[in-house]
Formats: sequence, structure tokens, C-alpha cells
Amino acid sequence: MPHTLTAGWITLVGPSPAAAATGAELVARWAEPHRRYHTLDHLRAVLRAVDTLAHLAGDADAVRLAAWFHDAVYEGKAGSDEERSAQLAQSRLPRCGLPQARVAEVARLVRLTATHDPDYTTEPPSSPGRGRDANGAVLCDADLAVLAGDDYAAYARAVRQEYAHVPDELFRPGRAQVLRRLMDAPRLYRTPLAHDLWEARARANMTAELATLEA
Repeated sequence: MPHTLTAGWITLVGPSPAAAATGAELVARWAEPHRRYHTLDHLRAVLRAVDTLAHLAGDADAVRLAAWFHDAVYEGKAGSDEERSAQLAQSRLPRCGLPQARVAEVARLVRLTATHDPDYTTEPPSSPGRGRDANGAVLCDADLAVLAGDDYAAYARAVRQEYAHVPDELFRPGRAQVLRRLMDAPRLYRTPLAHDLWEARARANMTAELATLEA
């Protein structure tokens, strides 16, 4: 396991043999040869973004654990990948000695990355208990931070490579639909900090890709 990832994982779950085995399994999954974007580099980037936003989360370590698991199963099947990744977290984390409540929260957060639509708002909640999913907002914002990157073109190419089996006449409208769904949201990023840091650049990047797809 790469050194910096090793240290971060052990900090989260402790140095037990079960924790070490789970960490090695996760790294092996993230390093699978069919991946082009959902790689160890993506995992590192999401963890860095979580660190940037961690003070906004209710349980930053649960968010970090969810980052480790959120694409641990990746076969390019939206919805199914997130569900299987959540199930993997539910299977592996108890062996590492994590309490059931945190395991359940990690699995919930992993499932949330299927939609990137946490119940979170900066406005007063309309009813008690609503608009308070800070953990979900931090994870989703961190996962989408790539949209604001200076290397957005490389990200878009890597996504296309992961769908190399899909012909252009199907990929282009499908990818355009994904981008439009994201751009139609009032806010890409739910936390104020992520919105300030990344919103304008992300929308500019996606607009440019969309123009290319529809050219």
C-alpha cells in the first residue's frame, strides 16, 4: 500500500491485522487495470478535498472512510457500483472493530454518491431534521471537486476511456445528459466553502465539455 495512503488508513481504523488486510484489499481494488479515472489518484484527490472541507462535517472520519469505499467496486454500472461498494463497507468495517453506527453511516454516505444529492442547505431547514446532512454534503462536494480542476480535459478523457466499449453515438448524448443534470442543479457544491472554491470553475469546465460533445 502506498505510504501516505497506509498512514491515513491506519489512522482511521487502527493497526489491527484485519484493518491492514482491508486496506490492502481496497488499494488493490482501486488499482484494477480497467480503471482510468476511478483510480488511486482519484482516491487521493477525494481525500485531499475532504481534508479541505473536514471542519464542516459532523463526523469527518466517517466521510473519509466513505471516500475509501465509494468507488471500491467499479464496473461502470451506475447505482449498482455504489450499492455494492456500500455493501463492501458493511462487510469489511465491522471486522476492523468499527461500531455499527459508524459502519451504517459510512454505507449511507457511499450510497449517496450515486446521486450526489445530499439533504443539505445553507438556508434554515423547512422542518426539523431536514437540511442537516453535513457529512453527505462534504463527501459529495469532495467527490465532485475534480470538475473544477485545471486538468479537467484529462479527467474527461479518462472517463471516456473507462467507457471505451460504448460507441460515440451512445456515449456523447449519455455524457451530455449527465453534465446537464449536474448543471441544472441550483448549486453543484452544497457547502459554502466548496461553492466559493470550485463552483464557477466547474461550471465553466462542464460548459466547455458540453459544447464539444454537442458540436
